[in-house]
Amino acid sequence: MKCILLCAGYATRLFPLTENFPKALLEVGGRPLIDYILDEVNSLEEVDQIYLVTNKKYTPHFEEWAKNKNNVKPITVFNDNTTTNENRLGAIGDIEFVIEKAKIDDDLLIIAGDNLFTFKLRDFVDFQKTKGTSAICVREEDNETLKRLGVVETDSDMKVVGFEEKPAEPKGKFAAYAEYLYPREIVPVFKKYIEEGNNSDAPGNFVAYLYKHASVYAFPFKGDCYDVGTHESLAYVNKLYSNK
Repeated sequence: MKCILLCAGYATRLFPLTENFPKALLEVGGRPLIDYILDEVNSLEEVDQIYLVTNKKYTPHFEEWAKNKNNVKPITVFNDNTTTNENRLGAIGDIEFVIEKAKIDDDLLIIAGDNLFTFKLRDFVDFQKTKGTSAICVREEDNETLKRLGVVETDSDMKVVGFEEKPAEPKGKFAAYAEYLYPREIVPVFKKYIEEGNNSDAPGNFVAYLYKHASVYAFPFKGDCYDVGTHESLAYVNKLYSNK
């Protein structure tokens, strides 16, 4: 299994903190945010390589971090060569960029580099193995929260039967979070998705496309998942993790 960490966004809502410094390396509770994600990825014996994709501006920061980290699993930093929020590839574009550059032909774990979560990736991987197909992380949320996220509809077996990004009227009760598992045979579908001219931004758009062509299951995780995208959310998790 290969792991892709998505760190190529420009985090404009966190300016000036992130104007010249990546969000994933901002300190939370005295550690870079991404180190918490790395702890979980390192716990998976299946993962033998970690790929971190970022933009041209942040590449030197991540290269320095990876070098000093001396991680138990090898980390390769990829520069997608974008320079602004306007010319970014988008999350799905970055995934396909790494697949091509690294010649990935393996199962794939994809995680957003700004997600702090308290559930165990081991449980997610075990769930995906029982299903033998693609899997996404979801949690039951209230209606107002659902309107701001990707909303997943499932059947009684947690198979995805509907997906919509930020709906005005949510049809499901589960929100999708940015942790995904795709088996080897799904990896080439990213190229097909891009070539068909589909939206290459939010990774949930790929799920909305995929469930219509292949089985996707939703893993209802137990715990918290914080999308650190604003000054308020950063302050909140900093306080939370400092207390820990």
